[in-house]
Amino acid sequence: MIGLANNQAAVLDDTDARTGDPEDVASPQGSPVIRRHEPGRTAPSPVASLTERLAGAVPRQPQTLGELARGTIRGTADFVRRRLTGDYRVDEFGLDEHLLEAVLLPALRPLAQVWFRVQVNGIENIPESEGALIVANHAGVVALDGLMVQLAVHDQHPGQRALRLLAADLVFETPIMGGLARKAGHTRACRVNAERLLHSGELVGVFPEGFKGVGKPYSQRYKLQRFGRGGFASAAVRTGVPIIPCSIVGSEEIYPKLADIKPLARLLGLPYFPVTPLFPHLGLLGGIPLPSKWYIEFGEPITTGAYGPQAADDPATRFEVANQVRETIQQTLCKRLTTRRNPFTGTVS
Repeated sequence: MIGLANNQAAVLDDTDARTGDPEDVASPQGSPVIRRHEPGRTAPSPVASLTERLAGAVPRQPQTLGELARGTIRGTADFVRRRLTGDYRVDEFGLDEHLLEAVLLPALRPLAQVWFRVQVNGIENIPESEGALIVANHAGVVALDGLMVQLAVHDQHPGQRALRLLAADLVFETPIMGGLARKAGHTRACRVNAERLLHSGELVGVFPEGFKGVGKPYSQRYKLQRFGRGGFASAAVRTGVPIIPCSIVGSEEIYPKLADIKPLARLLGLPYFPVTPLFPHLGLLGGIPLPSKWYIEFGEPITTGAYGPQAADDPATRFEVANQVRETIQQTLCKRLTTRRNPFTGTVS
């Protein structure tokens, strides 16, 4: 469990140089080498409605065992062929869209659609193709929320857009997971990288609470922590892109953090070592997230173009924009929580 937290906890962080604040890092040091290859309603039962939920986001699955086997063989053969012939591209930040869509996102869909039963609202607020910055609340001990938002954007948006997540150094310093993060489109959080992505029309995601949000105790659930120094606001103002507030309900319950073993965290070089109802005393079984019902809501865009690029370094402007985004997310969280009957079954209606 902690191994995964070590890899994913800082995805979308915006807090400091070690936890991913684009405000504090002057250059994209450590960016991957450029490589190019040219050739509303609560589900009655997770199992009963699996086919219906899958059909809404991905192509319908074969209905017979034979069709399923043939489809799997064809898909595997095509994947291997493209990898061997180099018929795929890797961008300057390391994004491998072929691997992302063929392997990484499909691996997340059962978790999102069957276990968490993610419900997405407001996808129409995300631009069709222009650059935008998605800013979300952060929680869960293990930062699965970043991956769930990335999957939601890809599967629910008409253009199947790739969300480029800004991540802390901790993600890329972890063997295997660091490489997968780059291939999934994540990049080291710094102002230069953020602005380059936004200027090129990419959809970028940040979690300004950083480790303070993802590692907060369960008693503080759904109470937003400080939004760093407003680095995300500076990047949005400088590039003139809209900010999309994203509110996530359900992530706080997957690993309720009851305590933090700080000496062990320092020994392992982790931001925290959590104690949950199941971890660490149940070992690997404690790493299984609880099946909470998730809601991901994308709010109306907050425009930044009126400020002008020169206002990006103005502390008052950064505070104004960051505070507006934070209040919007907090209000949306509170509104959703008032309608939720139970963390694991969903809302009353």
